[in-house]
Amino acid sequence: MGILDLFLQSSSSISLLGGLVVLLLVYLVSSSSFSSKEDRKEPPGPKPWPLIGNLLQLELKRLYSTLLKLSKKYGSVFTIFLGPKKVVVLAGYKTVKEALVNHAQEFGERDPLPIMKEYEKGHGITWANGDSWKEMRRFALSNLKNFGMGKKASEDKIIEECELLIELLKKLKGEAFATSQPIKQAISNIICSIVYGSRFEYDDPEFTTLVNSIGARLHLLGSPSLQLYNIFSWFFKWTPSRKSFLRFGAASIKQNLQLFSRLKETLNPQMCRCFVDAFLVQKQNLEKSGITKHHFHDENLLITVQNLFSAGTETTATTMIWGLLFMAKFPKIQDQVQEELSREIGIRQVRYEDRKNLPFTSAVIHETQRLANIAPTSLPHKTSQDVVFQGYFIKKGTAVTVLLTSVLHDESEWERPHSFHPAHFLDKDGKFVKRDAFMPFSAGHRACPGESLARMELFIFFTTLLQHFRFTPPPGVSEDELDLTPQLRLALDPLSHKLCAVPLHDKEEGLKI
Repeated sequence: MGILDLFLQSSSSISLLGGLVVLLLVYLVSSSSFSSKEDRKEPPGPKPWPLIGNLLQLELKRLYSTLLKLSKKYGSVFTIFLGPKKVVVLAGYKTVKEALVNHAQEFGERDPLPIMKEYEKGHGITWANGDSWKEMRRFALSNLKNFGMGKKASEDKIIEECELLIELLKKLKGEAFATSQPIKQAISNIICSIVYGSRFEYDDPEFTTLVNSIGARLHLLGSPSLQLYNIFSWFFKWTPSRKSFLRFGAASIKQNLQLFSRLKETLNPQMCRCFVDAFLVQKQNLEKSGITKHHFHDENLLITVQNLFSAGTETTATTMIWGLLFMAKFPKIQDQVQEELSREIGIRQVRYEDRKNLPFTSAVIHETQRLANIAPTSLPHKTSQDVVFQGYFIKKGTAVTVLLTSVLHDESEWERPHSFHPAHFLDKDGKFVKRDAFMPFSAGHRACPGESLARMELFIFFTTLLQHFRFTPPPGVSEDELDLTPQLRLALDPLSHKLCAVPLHDKEEGLKI
């Protein structure tokens, strides 16, 4: 979608011509310029237009796809302009690894979208920078581990949730259902038990609203009008999508404040039940010590909890939804997974340690993460200092887009980069092998803090569901008709669809496959 299409969709109260005239006038009186004031060599890129930059050359609804094409022409380090904003794009496994790992400090800052800057105001983990980000990330990592992330305690919670999800799916008796809601709720309950100290019932309206609010905000982030706001925030502040995003956010804050209030009423500093408890106790201890200037305040608690809740729900759930869709799309691969599970595990509950005995199943999960490519551009980075990278000078404060899709689909790293091919993660003897270019959680300072939890969730949910059900297209739909075209919100989701979960066995009978 081009910039003119976005204007036509978004200018309900201001004419396209009037909008362009205003933008041109602002540009003419602006001191910003696309010409470089540096004599040093900067990354190449397509020539930008005044004010609108390269927007006429970009498809904003599939920006990652356009950037991938541009990387073929301009190389693995190049420049584009999103409106007047200069952005350096990094493409390909070797370049991305060099930047995020070898130059982690220089490329380690976040470049918050204007809507996120307005909503979060620099608090939390995901979009924050500086001392507050360092403190919140350090505290979150420490306490997520304390409350079981990556440990047996988390595994037990995941298994318990799997059992409840299985019971829910069994009640459908093989009828077609929309996979999104139950999968998201089940996976969300894992982070809920860590953050809030308890899970929610699937039919709890408070829980449904919390989960749906995340999806609504991600959908808005991908809308044309909010993209225009993020590019020209000084001009498109009026857009309805911005107002809707902030309204959903305010409702989520209100719900969290109510949850915090209940936890405060029963808070026992000697026995923390969850992340919120630990944060509140830390805040109390600092205040008792007479320390008035610190980062453990209510705003950081609210935004950090929302960051953890969102990340702990959307990314893992979206990957799981893709995984089940792939199984229905490729039934022969599903056959192989279920045969391996039957042979190695039987009907007993799968444990995380079983992954070493399930190489094909592990390969399928990894291939799902690779091909699904749910974060094709990762979240935007920013240089923390001037840096010379691969012979190019990049100025401090420059926005950086890390093209993760170019890593996960790198044609020089993957034998069949655009196909579902579990053999990418298997050696000639059928043993599981790690791949360096497998980078779905990003890397460096901004790598996903919940990676270990996500890995455990994906493995246990996927294997347990495949032990109990065969996933097929709805009646009247063939495997070939299942659409793998993604829809872009902040991440790449499958299009809305239904599958059938056909029970495979009863406890008394054993596997029927």
